[in-house]
Amino acid sequence: MQKKNLIKIPKNILVIYNNKKKIITLIGPLQVKSLKLSLNLNIKTGLNTVEVTDKPFQKSNLNKKQIKSLQGTTVALIKQMLLETSALIYNKLKIVGVGYRFLNVERFNDKLLMFKLGYSHSLYYKIPNDLKIFNLKSTKLFIYGNSYQNVSQSASIIRSYKKPEPYKGKGILFDSEKILLKEGKKV
Repeated sequence: MQKKNLIKIPKNILVIYNNKKKIITLIGPLQVKSLKLSLNLNIKTGLNTVEVTDKPFQKSNLNKKQIKSLQGTTVALIKQMLLETSALIYNKLKIVGVGYRFLNVERFNDKLLMFKLGYSHSLYYKIPNDLKIFNLKSTKLFIYGNSYQNVSQSASIIRSYKKPEPYKGKGILFDSEKILLKEGKKV
């Protein structure tokens, strides 16, 4: 038993494992998530742990290296499911630049986010139903939801509208991001 393939389960999360259907289900305070597995699991109820074994459900011609990588991926997915069922995932974006703004708009029963980013036109982003987005100020944006994939993908799409440029540092940045500014031309 390797420590990296062992997952400790918190007390507020219920684990249901169906060996016949090869599905693990996690029931947490916020959400219920399921995952179809390709490797066997050992569940120890006394220790509140789940161990991902290196034994596949079907006999396959995968070599040892592929099974190890599949084992690591399964461990990472189960840990991500634990996080998603017990906590809200969030991302903060800030906008740097004179006249750059975020605005919430509702049109045709759609929730939209309008951006003024120094272009000749405004940009719009349709907010997905499973995410919540609000402005702390007109220059700070807070994105949160239950799915890490959806939150990070939405944040990266919004950031791609105006990536920070290296000379003045203007653009859309993650809250903890620091931009190393390049030196301009010398005269």
